[in-house]
Amino acid sequence: MRDAPIGILDSGVGGLTVARAIIDQLPGEAITYIGDTANTPYGPRPIAEVRELTLDVLDTLVESGVKMIVIACNSASAAALHDARERYEAGMGIPVIEVIRPAVRRAATSTHSGRVGVIGTEATINSGAYADAFAAAPSIELTMAAAPRFVEFVEAGQTTGADLIEVAHEYLDPIRRAGVDTLVLGCTHYPLLTGVISYVMGDAVTLVSSAEETAKDTYRALVATGLERVDQSPPQHRFLSTGDAESFQVLARRFLGPEVGSVDRVEVP
Repeated sequence: MRDAPIGILDSGVGGLTVARAIIDQLPGEAITYIGDTANTPYGPRPIAEVRELTLDVLDTLVESGVKMIVIACNSASAAALHDARERYEAGMGIPVIEVIRPAVRRAATSTHSGRVGVIGTEATINSGAYADAFAAAPSIELTMAAAPRFVEFVEAGQTTGADLIEVAHEYLDPIRRAGVDTLVLGCTHYPLLTGVISYVMGDAVTLVSSAEETAKDTYRALVATGLERVDQSPPQHRFLSTGDAESFQVLARRFLGPEVGSVDRVEVP
């Protein structure tokens, strides 16, 4: 069990930002990454549907033989975390890590003014998951907004351009005018647009991605459960897609790098 891979789920390629952080911080661990590209994006879907999709994909990931689950998708974390922990952690002894609270923790320690912005998909923002998570820090003033088209740009491989900048201004200008000094990128796709987001928000605003903090939580969970990999041979990473494997491979190699070899297509019930 200790030498089994860490399973990582996202609706598409956004979770590769979390995968990158885990590979960098835990270089001895293997990962199995699954992108549910057949159903991306999750954000516009009702929470109940996102929950069902997430659990179906997680079942497939667990069946592949992972020792830990990282839900590297804010929408999926918001919709299915409780059920995932009940099914896999309590029911099967497989720890489940999510991405929302790590980002909140980082933002709460980063802000100086107490004004924090959060952008995410409709599902994430409407779920109230970030508002609930920030409730433990009542002195923080939140400004939240959905930024759904950002996911579409990333999944299309577009990370710059006049049309993207125009959309970024539409989403971000109201948040910037609210005077935030910290902005939570509440979707794992968004760090891939750091350039344009920083351009619109300005250098004075700290951008918070959950990737680094989630990787730290993953390491803590490995140590706490005694699941650190023992095998000293180089880890072998595996990448799965529920949609077109070739197009996923092209984007994954661009966003993650040489760790992406072949990509296998999987069917999810």
